[in-house]
Amino acid sequence: MTTRGALPLHMQITELIIRDIAAGRLVNGERLAPEREMADSFGIAVGTLRKALATLQEKGLLERVQGSGNYIRAKADTGSIYAFLRLELAEGGGLPKARVLSVDRLPKHPDLPPFGPHTDGHRIRRLRYLSGTVAAVEEIWLDASHAERLSAEELSESLYYFYASQLNLRIARAEDRVGQGPLPDWAPAEFPHAPGTMLPMITRVSHGHEDAPVEASWTWYDPGRVRYTVRLK
Repeated sequence: MTTRGALPLHMQITELIIRDIAAGRLVNGERLAPEREMADSFGIAVGTLRKALATLQEKGLLERVQGSGNYIRAKADTGSIYAFLRLELAEGGGLPKARVLSVDRLPKHPDLPPFGPHTDGHRIRRLRYLSGTVAAVEEIWLDASHAERLSAEELSESLYYFYASQLNLRIARAEDRVGQGPLPDWAPAEFPHAPGTMLPMITRVSHGHEDAPVEASWTWYDPGRVRYTVRLK
């Protein structure tokens, strides 16, 4: 069953392979397993896998050689919808997923960096996973000028994909500041640290194509399971 807000299966497989390329787990020239074997390993139909591989080929990340197989063609710009996600598993890569905990329209928190013209923001709290591993909790604030209301039901696992496809808002760049901060008291029990624990914390401001800041966020991540990386562009 597809979970609410989940990306289509072929897009999930595309993104998983892209992140493995960016992490160096799949290297340039590497031959992938036969398609039926790959499909079985992912638990998907061969047709779904072929849609994912076709997307990789369109992005210039895969060469399909008739009678020989599929070969990785690594490059710096992978075209990932998670291009600004700086977290990956400790061993590299990992398919991002997220569970929305709450969505509220509120006056902007005074501790947030400046972003957007509106006095209100949509506060989105989420639990993030990488290939099924609990990885981080995050609080994202989107300037309310971009939407009157948001609901958990309509948000996709990639917020930037949702912004582009539903709000016509495209994120051009993101500025991160990495430090330490106490895990908030709203963190769900399945996150493997108690509220108040000092953890690595990312403060981010995201900019639209006119370079105006449109979103700000805090992310606390588990350093025993995941790492922060700047390899993904």
